[in-house]
Amino acid sequence: MSNRAQEHFGERYGGEGAAPRFEQWNEVIEGLLGHRSVRRYTQKPLPEGTLEVLVAAAQSAPSSSNLQLWSVLSVQDPERRRRLAELAGGQAHVRDCGLFLVWLADLRRLGDLASHRGVGHEGLDYLEMFVMGVVDAALAAQNALVAAESLGLGTVYIGALRNHPEAVAAELGLPSQVFATFGLCVGWPDPATPASIKPRLSQEVVLHHERYGAFERSVGALDAYDRLMERFYAKERMGVQGSWSRHSAARVASAQALRGRDRLRAALSSMGFGLR
Repeated sequence: MSNRAQEHFGERYGGEGAAPRFEQWNEVIEGLLGHRSVRRYTQKPLPEGTLEVLVAAAQSAPSSSNLQLWSVLSVQDPERRRRLAELAGGQAHVRDCGLFLVWLADLRRLGDLASHRGVGHEGLDYLEMFVMGVVDAALAAQNALVAAESLGLGTVYIGALRNHPEAVAAELGLPSQVFATFGLCVGWPDPATPASIKPRLSQEVVLHHERYGAFERSVGALDAYDRLMERFYAKERMGVQGSWSRHSAARVASAQALRGRDRLRAALSSMGFGLR
């Protein structure tokens, strides 16, 4: 059994409540529960073969109907990294990490394959196929993340690539029907700025049984989470103003709060996705 996994369980909920009685704690669960977002990296090179191992781990993820509607793009050129960092809101870790990967929902490959075989591909114009591509990319990326962290590497996702989807596509030379869903920074964490495990909502809020529960049942737990996160924000000096609830509600308060992603449907249409 892994005592560290039990400790991580407690940290994941901010020390609120004990780990469940469970006899099979192990290193895999320990690694999953110990995930934290790392935004400061050393310049130590990654081990030879790291990229290929991470891609193999990614390709070991489930894929709907084995269509494998995703690709991944490794970006190492410093100037291209710098430009992508700016497109992602000035996130320096995009530029500074040892490996930067862009995960793509890729319908183009299957369309090209169908054309090559003399078969139509009208089905690619439907929303379902885009959703499949995004889900496949996310599952693959998470496998790669878990593999990277099992090696002692740090990671953080970069969803802000979706703020400027056309500019990102142009920078990466993406053809039509290929969309950059998010980026992933990978590298050796800087020991001078260790990252903490960020508490999550209690299971009382996210776990439902048989039928979806009413919002009112979780109000007390949400209030408790607000207090927990206010302490976490202060300890980590994150500069977040107000509670988690206010911060999160502000992210959906208006179209402008989506930081450019309010026009994602239009961007996807211009990039060749039918979304019928």
